[in-house]
Amino acid sequence: MVLNQSSSPLALAGFWPMRVLSVLSLGTALFGSRSAAAAESAAAEASGSASLGGGAGQATSESRWIDRWPAEAGLGELSIYGGLFLLNNKHELFQPQADAPSQGFRELQRFSPSFGVRLGYYPRRMFGLEAEGGAMPSSTDDDDAHSAIIWAARLHAVLQFGRKSIVPFIFAGPGVLGVASDPDAVGNDVDPALDFGAGLKFNLSRRAQIRVDVRDVLTHGRGVSEALNAHNLEATLSLGLVLGRRPAPAPLPSEPEPQPPSDRDGDGFLDDEDDCPDEPETINTFEDEDGCPESDRDGDGFWDRPEQDQCPDEAGVAPDGCPIPDTDGDGVLDPDDDCVDEPETVNGFQDKDGCPDEVPKEVEKFTGVIKGIYFENNKDTITPNSETVLRQALDVLRRFDSVRVEISGHTDARGSHEHNLDLSQRRAESVRNFLVDHGIDASRIETVGHGPDQPIDTNDTSRGRAKNRRIEFRLLK
Repeated sequence: MVLNQSSSPLALAGFWPMRVLSVLSLGTALFGSRSAAAAESAAAEASGSASLGGGAGQATSESRWIDRWPAEAGLGELSIYGGLFLLNNKHELFQPQADAPSQGFRELQRFSPSFGVRLGYYPRRMFGLEAEGGAMPSSTDDDDAHSAIIWAARLHAVLQFGRKSIVPFIFAGPGVLGVASDPDAVGNDVDPALDFGAGLKFNLSRRAQIRVDVRDVLTHGRGVSEALNAHNLEATLSLGLVLGRRPAPAPLPSEPEPQPPSDRDGDGFLDDEDDCPDEPETINTFEDEDGCPESDRDGDGFWDRPEQDQCPDEAGVAPDGCPIPDTDGDGVLDPDDDCVDEPETVNGFQDKDGCPDEVPKEVEKFTGVIKGIYFENNKDTITPNSETVLRQALDVLRRFDSVRVEISGHTDARGSHEHNLDLSQRRAESVRNFLVDHGIDASRIETVGHGPDQPIDTNDTSRGRAKNRRIEFRLLK
């Protein structure tokens, strides 16, 4: 409805408050039972109960989203918005300039984008105040298309409804609508305004919010003195930050469900009838009614009874449950041991016959300090003149394929201890990598870096330090 010039100031004063009250009544009818909501709100306001601030009545962290983040008392909202502004073509945003007598009134573009910021505070769950400021870039609607900025500053009273994460609301309040442009456009002007509208808030989480709203912005119309009869429409979408909301409380513990009769060991005997409730019965036709297992202390599969296992504490084999003897303790069982009373010399040479033996000279040559393996200074890179010795070691390891060795790296005492330990380890690994790359099984070689900790000569002379920088091989059993 647009008021004409003959409308009295009294009629204008009474008309818009009645429209605001009508919108408030319509919102209450749409978003909840008016009597129930009013009674609940009155009781909550009178008692000052914590439920208005998200206390005892607040949804828990396991509630559905729609119930988790309702409106609460004491919250603040800070948001930015964008939208579309529809300017009434009867607007009065025009200020003639004394120094531009031929200026004349110009129409502005009817549609403009709008941008702004909004700050709100809600001392009550259903009521709050908010202030906002925005700008709408525009231009004159003529061939010159002079640019202009429409701007607005507003203060609203807001009523909210419901107890869900989606919050309907209505609002109304005073403000100003202005324009800023050069004299060739419409100049600079500010008019009073009255806003009212409605919208929805979507509380996505404890702090995140999306809001949509539409509003009617009433300003002066051309030719009507002091009358707010120019209807300007605006729709906005905002992204907001909710301030002051407490985390949702943890869910209340649920009543424990009745537990079925317990059978902890799962052997089919209930615990109150089971002599061994934590050890399952061994079903083997022998004392199967007591719920206890038969003992097999050595785990060899023979029950600890004389007729089955004559060695109940030593894992054995049939027929008596006793282990096969190894008289000399060399790991070669007596039936396979050619020297039952003499332990095998485990040296990678004929280790399966169970007899002692000496290390072959070829193998013995590659134990202890290995001369002829060199590295670049302060690096783990093997120099080319080391290949002869490395290939000899490779041939020995290929011939005696049961030999396992430990390769140890050593350095002199110059430099930090930590660096020398690392360098010696890397050098030992470089030798190992050479052998593995040429076909030796990696499981046959171990490496260790001793750094300067095991010198074989003094570190006070260059000759002594050169001896200390070395690679050693040690046979492993």
